Parts: sequence; C-alpha cells; structure tokens
Amino acid sequence: MHDTHDDNGCWDLVVAGASFAGAACALAAAGAGLRVCVLERKRDPGIRLHTTGIVVREAAEGTRLARMPEALSHRVERVRLYAPGLRSVDLRSPGYYFLTTDTPNVMRWLADEMRAAGVELRLMQSFTGACREGDGWRVEGLGHARWLVGADGAKSRVAARTGLGRVREFLYGVEHEYAGARLAEADALHCFIDRRLAPGYIGWAAQSPTGVQLGLAFRHRPSRTGVPDIAALVERVGTRLGLPEGATPSGVRAGLIPCGGPVSPIAGNGAILTGDAAGIVSPVTAGGIHSAWQHGEAVGRAIAAHALHGGPCPMRVATAAAPRFRTKRALRWLFDHAQMDWPFDLLLGTPPLRWAARQVYFRRRATAPGFSRPA
Repeated sequence: MHDTHDDNGCWDLVVAGASFAGAACALAAAGAGLRVCVLERKRDPGIRLHTTGIVVREAAEGTRLARMPEALSHRVERVRLYAPGLRSVDLRSPGYYFLTTDTPNVMRWLADEMRAAGVELRLMQSFTGACREGDGWRVEGLGHARWLVGADGAKSRVAARTGLGRVREFLYGVEHEYAGARLAEADALHCFIDRRLAPGYIGWAAQSPTGVQLGLAFRHRPSRTGVPDIAALVERVGTRLGLPEGATPSGVRAGLIPCGGPVSPIAGNGAILTGDAAGIVSPVTAGGIHSAWQHGEAVGRAIAAHALHGGPCPMRVATAAAPRFRTKRALRWLFDHAQMDWPFDLLLGTPPLRWAARQVYFRRRATAPGFSRPA
C-alpha cells in the first residue's frame, strides 16, 4: 500500500461527504492503495437523505453498485408518463430498466464497502474548513491532505472554502414515503406533468423494496415562495396509483436539487468537486447517481494514478470528465421558459414526445410507446 498517512494526520485524499459520488471516489482511490479519509457529518449515512435513489441500468451493471444486495432494489422496466389531463403514455425500451432502491440501507452498505476497502470513515465529523499548506490542504480537525474532494451536496462547504464554483440553479423537491404500500402498477416509474403543481419539473411515484415513494418538485426561484403542494398531488393521483384513501406517509424528505449543469471551476489548487457539489445532476430529470458515480470514480482513479505513477493532473481529468448535458440543458431552458400544459395533452404519444422521452428517460432508446386513456 502507498502509505502517506502517519500519526500526525497525513492523508493522500480527504473526501467530504459519504454520498454516491464520495463513496465512488474514495473506493477508487483506496482500491489503488491510497490512504483515504471520508468525513460524514451524520451519525448514520442512511438518514436525512435527499435522493429517491433510482439507479439506471448503466449504473446497475457497470459500477460497483452491481454488487448491491438484491434485497435492496426493485426492478422497474417502463415509464408511465401522464399529461396534465391525466392521459398517459407507456414508455419502454427493450432490455432497459431502472432500479428503485432501499436508499438508506444502500448508503449503509456503501459505508461498509468503504470500510472493507480500508477507507477511514469518520461519522459525525463535518468538514468545517481548510487552508492551503505546502502541496495540499490543512483540513480543520483532521490534518494534512494532499487532495481534497467535495462531495458534500448542493450547498458544498468545500466549494465555499476553496473558492470553487457554486451551484446556483436548483429544483426544490418534497417526497413522501409510504412504508409497506404497493402501487397498482409496480413495474412502472410514474411521472406527472402539471404546470400548476410542478412548474419547471414533475411529480413522480415509484415502487421501492420497502414501499412507495411519491414526490413533487418545482423550479426554485427567489420569487417562488412556499413548498410543492404534494398533498394536492396525492389527492389527485394517490388512489389511481393504488394508495389507500387517506394514506399517511411514514416519512418525508425534502431538499434542493441542482439543475444547472456542472459548476465552473470544478477543480483548482488541489481541490475537486463531484456529485451534487459539482452540479453533476441531469438538468431535466434531476437524476444523478450514475453521472455522479462515474465522475467520482474518475476523480479517485486520477488522484491515485497521479500519486502513484505520475499520471495526468487530476484537476484536468475532473474537468474533462464532467458531463456537459447539452441536450438536457436545452430542454431545461425550454421547461423554464416555455412550459405549458396544453402541448403535453395534445402531443402525448406523438413522435416529438417520443423523441423527448428518448432523451430524458432512455438515453435515446425508447421504442414507440403504447397509449392509454385515463379511466
């Protein structure tokens, strides 16, 4: 093992945040032999989460998440997209699927994976600040780190303390969890377009291994007060989906979700951002697990290659590896500036909508959908 840690507190890499991106980065670097420390402010990495935890096929098959215990996921093979009038279109692509997850226990599993790989995971220890010291950073309460990675969310302290780019554009989402509940169509991800309830975004419902997740989000703006009216969405579609009338959520989560694409600069002076901290989240769907994992892993590998073999500068690698989301950023602009309900009611099931669905849900692989009308 490449051992640059000693009793005075010296690390090859310190990662702030035990997120998907943070875990990917730490596992890649530790797997190559670096000494890695991950700081996580929570006592339990599975609590107070801000993600629905939907994993696309590419992540389910092409990353370490393929090792995830089977009991922690539920397979979903299609999307049912609802226009504002509740007409719906059934979208699918041969061989493509999503995994909804028991996200709290997935995060706990990832924590165990990090520990097994030799990562020093420090729970209940927040990143509070750092200053440049020699060839790295002096991290408050920890010691010297050659490299510092911020995977600490949309309001990243690492970004604020190191002068890197800050996330400026957000969605605001609320999600209800119904433990033990089951959707009538449990093999579908249900997505609801409604400008009144979800301006700039959508509502959604999905079956998870532990119950039903039903959420609503809108484009966050200083002029838009209040929170998404998820109670109105539940009243409108809950029984249609199979939830008992008057069902009470067993849990509620809420938070800001980046939607403006990668920040700039994403790296500098031995510090790198990844995941939500870097804005690596789809501007349209707000999905980020696969992109965040890929980017975090690329950063961890680059740091290891640079430290052990004199490989390319990890900051350049981090910048080059960040997805650009060009098409999805264009769709985001349209959703922000030209969202109207009537085109979705009118165009549901037509080639233009199928094209948009290919871009958004299936990475251009959607087949011609089936079409159904509301009961």
